[in-house]
Amino acid sequence: MRTALLLSTALLSAAAATAVQAETFAVVSPDGRVRLDFAQQENGAPTYAVSFDGKPVLAPSGLGLTLETGGQIGANLQVAGSTERRGDDHYTLLGKASEVRQAYVERTVEMSEPSGGQTAPRQLTLTFRAYDDGVAFRVSTPNPGPAPISLRAENTQFSFVGGETCWGLNLGRVNSSHEGEYDPVPAARLRATALYDAPLMCQRPDGPAFAIAEADLTHYAGMYLSGRGDGEPGVEISLAPHPADRTVAVRTRLGAPLTTPWRVVMVGERPGDLIESTLVANLNPDPEFDASWVKPGRSAWDWWNGGQLDGLPNSGMNTETFKRFIDFAAEHHLEYVMIDEGWYIGAGGGGIMRPGVDITRTVPDMDIPALVAYGREKGVRLWLWLNWMALEAQFDDALDQYEKWGIAGIKVDFMDRDDQPMVDWFHRLLGQAADHHLMVDLHGAYHPTGLYRTYPNFLTQEGVMGAEYNKWSSRVTATHNVTLPYTRMLVGPMDYTGGGFNNVRPQDFEHRFLRPTVMTTRAHNLAMFVVYDSPLAIVADSPDVYAGQPEMPFIDAVPTVWDETRFITGEVGQSIVLARRKGRDWWVGAMNNEEAKTVSVPLDFLGAGRFQAQLYTDGAQPTDTVRETRAVASTDTLTLSLAGSGGAAIRITRR
Repeated sequence: MRTALLLSTALLSAAAATAVQAETFAVVSPDGRVRLDFAQQENGAPTYAVSFDGKPVLAPSGLGLTLETGGQIGANLQVAGSTERRGDDHYTLLGKASEVRQAYVERTVEMSEPSGGQTAPRQLTLTFRAYDDGVAFRVSTPNPGPAPISLRAENTQFSFVGGETCWGLNLGRVNSSHEGEYDPVPAARLRATALYDAPLMCQRPDGPAFAIAEADLTHYAGMYLSGRGDGEPGVEISLAPHPADRTVAVRTRLGAPLTTPWRVVMVGERPGDLIESTLVANLNPDPEFDASWVKPGRSAWDWWNGGQLDGLPNSGMNTETFKRFIDFAAEHHLEYVMIDEGWYIGAGGGGIMRPGVDITRTVPDMDIPALVAYGREKGVRLWLWLNWMALEAQFDDALDQYEKWGIAGIKVDFMDRDDQPMVDWFHRLLGQAADHHLMVDLHGAYHPTGLYRTYPNFLTQEGVMGAEYNKWSSRVTATHNVTLPYTRMLVGPMDYTGGGFNNVRPQDFEHRFLRPTVMTTRAHNLAMFVVYDSPLAIVADSPDVYAGQPEMPFIDAVPTVWDETRFITGEVGQSIVLARRKGRDWWVGAMNNEEAKTVSVPLDFLGAGRFQAQLYTDGAQPTDTVRETRAVASTDTLTLSLAGSGGAAIRITRR
């Protein structure tokens, strides 16, 4: 009966396809600027193309799937039907905007292979969306039987027009911490052997900027981007292989269809315009729990600075040291203290789980319940670092214990994978952490895919080459810092762990593991708290270094989540100026590369009224700032002289 029904349905679909198979479809954004065009090649293969303001962004690009059984689905297809609808994303967010409302136009295209006698034809469903700031699409195929579908490859292409310059992180391999530089590369030199992380941001000399990313990564493998290898400019998707069988990437659940994540193309006139986009978050589902208990904030931290405190001879991984960290946090109105590696039995070894590890018991010198109680008196809560394998070994007991202790959140490290089982583990961890009222910071994590919308307790993650690299390398340059907002930060929050106050000139920099220095000015590091997205902001340097410093009032007051974000000016790898609003106050962060320059900051975003601006700008030495207060209005323009590797931080309040 089932076979007869499928055959009947297939014949009806094929008949319908005869009338519409030559049809093309356009999906146009609500404001009319972004357009996606669906068409078919002569062999029936589906393609899509993207344009912005009438200028091409992506040339016709192929779509399809290659299955372990049955081979490729992507040619000899007929259009069986198409529907269009309009939708509206409206939700609250912890990050660059407190409330998001974005309309879109969606087109669903049903495609089918010709009927093969008694065999039901294979089908593809293509779903396309056009937003005012980009497009997204996903591919689905139904499961014809009770067995899982095994996917060998996803045949998604992003064909470039030509002449683009791209900025990408070439990881070169799967299974990594997703940390490194986003180097510029001509599109023609995107090699087939490369594995670029998402996002890959590109710009044509005479055209718009765009960034390729993914969203709603669920029960699927992580995406990499490789050059096409056919002489044409562009990239195509590679997937992390399944650890149980490296010849496949994805296995569906029994009887379930195969659905790809959303493939995202963010679009704007300039690279900086992409910073304001929430497109990756839009494409994820809403949370299924009440997240009113989630509290973003700033945290003191022991690991980067070494945890060595003046006047405390035995400072280190012990209760007295962290009471001092709690005192520092309370004095500066920081909400949290992060306790890093070394607090539990058997800790050490970084990504290695040593025998005998027990993450529910502390080392003898640490009394976590006592620290929680001490912090409660001071209005400061604790986060705990964990090796992910140790957590997996004691998953339920550990989460129960941390909830019982009254821990605010956990920082989980060294996953360094994005295959399908690890993607599933991320969802499991975030969901069960929410059940225990625990916030989460993921390190050694793959690129963001918008999970922070579905799990608001997921405050931040690494997957970025941040300040920790100052401890052992000279790689964290000012150029790197001002490239991140246009690349890695486009897809989600990043735990860069900024705020270094041991500032030196690049030529004087020498990496050291304890009490590290940074090769950027103090104003540059203050600006990080405004420019970089992270609802959990780490104040990374030592309480001793911060003691008595005149810049601390800025850190004491700066928010970590925002009501509004505005890109003001800047170029990739050159400089960045962002303005962010929290309530009635505006905050401005400016960061510069190694070449001194002057930037103009129009204040027209302020609106009507009179305001007062508190400015921290570069002084004569890297550790110096020039501090001044002046009256400003929306008709004014601030002129900022940025030192090489410098910056500026500004708080603007209504008078």
